[in-house]
Amino acid sequence: MPRIPVLFTQSQSYFGSDSMIQSLLATHLDRARYEVHIAVDPGPPGAETAAFDAISRIPDITIVPTNFGPTVHSQSRGAVARSLRRGLGATLSLPQLAWYVRRRGIRIVHGTEKPRDSLIGSSIARLTGAKSVLHLHVKCHEYLNSRQRLALRQAHLILGVSQFVAGSVRAKGYPGSKVGHVVNGLDVSGWNPDSDGSRIRAEFSIEAHQPVAVIAARIFEWKGHRELIQAMTTVRAAIPAARLLIVGDDDPRAHGGKSFTAELRTLTKQLGLEDNVTFTGFRTDVAEFLAAADVYTMPTFEEPCAVAFLEAMAMKKPVVALRSGGTPEMVEHEKSGLLSEVGDVATLAGNLLRLFNDQQLRTAFGEYGRSRVLGYYNPQRMCADLDRIYSRLLGRAPATIQSSSPAASA
Repeated sequence: MPRIPVLFTQSQSYFGSDSMIQSLLATHLDRARYEVHIAVDPGPPGAETAAFDAISRIPDITIVPTNFGPTVHSQSRGAVARSLRRGLGATLSLPQLAWYVRRRGIRIVHGTEKPRDSLIGSSIARLTGAKSVLHLHVKCHEYLNSRQRLALRQAHLILGVSQFVAGSVRAKGYPGSKVGHVVNGLDVSGWNPDSDGSRIRAEFSIEAHQPVAVIAARIFEWKGHRELIQAMTTVRAAIPAARLLIVGDDDPRAHGGKSFTAELRTLTKQLGLEDNVTFTGFRTDVAEFLAAADVYTMPTFEEPCAVAFLEAMAMKKPVVALRSGGTPEMVEHEKSGLLSEVGDVATLAGNLLRLFNDQQLRTAFGEYGRSRVLGYYNPQRMCADLDRIYSRLLGRAPATIQSSSPAASA
């Protein structure tokens, strides 16, 4: 049977978590069944984008250099049209990309919900007769703009990164027959649970006996930093030497253009937690921070499917989080971590204290979490799920979209 040609689109120049998931799929799709092409913006000559650099290292793919033009987020329709004419004309115009898809017999165009990915992917599919897959990495919500909602309507398949995301799509009235999900996974090669975190502890003057919680995330309101700092007042009262390291920087797209970090620093000072809470700023050595931690915590609200939890689990760290969004699909309460309800700061603090005070429980949760990442939250399972969904999309399998579930695989 001939291989099925698939085109992934990568319009962003940066390499974020959604780009990483797309790259894992492109890397691990069965090459006996699929021929993988990726349309990606190379950037200016000699100054390749982070996304192009990462994607160019994927073996056995065909890269389609594509200038997607400036971002179309929050632009008017006229500005979008001008951006498309200006951007795609530099390398492959929309008609030329459509010609490439036709010439190579590409059957599936697979992109994220990012405005240019969704707009161009759905347009290419309509022009060529290919199937359009829109991979949704966020909750389906009103903040998606009109072009993204149009792409959702036009897509042959809307693929959520969790059951939570898929459910949010159905709740907005999109037909369940074209909605599926593939829960995120992680390549564990960069996450060694035996690595040493002493350098990080030394950098921030943390003694070996001091319990440390780490949150590594973009700093904006939904990640739960405020509630975590509030919880630290209870933690400090019980364990004065306890530390919280806040790794990350402001998300410039959130919080009305204001610095949420500045607000959190003010709260920390008001609560008298300057000796317990440390803001590290943006760091690239997150694995070392996890190695230095006793607990990973991120009380994020309606998180779609945070790879950060998988990274912590891969490092054998117990997780403290919320029973919200896609988090319970990844963090199993009383197995790999402890969950509390949204807004329950007292229980959040209690969960931190319980783990700080029980090394045996931390070890048990860490071991279980690592085993789940290796056994289920991995690229091979992701691609097996995607293979089943692609087969259904192309009429090679029963009509119901199916993917595996974490509970079924336990």
